[in-house]
Amino acid sequence: MRWVGYAAGGALIVLGLAGLALDGVLIGWALWFGGILVVHDALLAPGVAVAGTVIGRWPQPVRTALILAGTLTVATLPTVLALGRRADNPSILPLAYGLNLVIVLAAIALLAVADQLLSASRKDRAR
Repeated sequence: MRWVGYAAGGALIVLGLAGLALDGVLIGWALWFGGILVVHDALLAPGVAVAGTVIGRWPQPVRTALILAGTLTVATLPTVLALGRRADNPSILPLAYGLNLVIVLAAIALLAVADQLLSASRKDRAR
């Protein structure tokens, strides 16, 4: 039964690559995809490994907040930098994404501080 899924997946991959080739964007797509792989392997993965080593002994709420903040920042960076915004179409990326990111990051920080204070308070009561 697995082979049916493999065959269907392979057929869809071939169909997608054929569509990219017919549109004439296969080379550009391959360069973009290759660039993403290089950025991931050369920058992102080592950066995460170093960050994990540095914060590995920090309190759990702080680590959780930093992981959430980092993931959110990386995921929303294209909108914060307004990549894709065009002057002829103001409906593309119309919001203040940088400000919204700061607000969400502040909420994450406040929740981490509150969690840390509550954890410390519980430990004091347990003694």
